Amino acid sequence: MLAIFNLCGGEIILILAIVLILFGAKKLPELAKGLGQGIKEFKKATDHASEGLRDVMAQSAPNAPRRLPAATTFSPAPECAASQVPPDGLSIHQNLQQ
Repeated sequence: MLAIFNLCGGEIILILAIVLILFGAKKLPELAKGLGQGIKEFKKATDHASEGLRDVMAQSAPNAPRRLPAATTFSPAPECAASQVPPDGLSIHQNLQQ
C-alpha cells in the first residue's frame, strides 16, 4: 500500500512525528479509534451493497437462455434498386471489369 506513494521508512517516521506534534499523545488513540471505526463502517456498507446487488442479480437472472427472433432478409425498395443500374445499361459487374 505504501509503495503506491513511494514512501520509505524514514519518510513514514517523519510523518508520524508530525502527526504526534500536531495532535498530541492524548489525541492519537482517539484518532486511531475513529479511523478504525470509519474503515469498519465503510467495509460493512460495501458488503451490504454488494450483497444486495448479488440478490437482485440472482432474482432477475433468466433460467432458460433467450432466443433471438429469426433473421429477416433485407430487400431494397424498388426506387433504390433502380438507382443502382448504371446509365449506360451495363450491369455493375460489367462496369467493374472495364
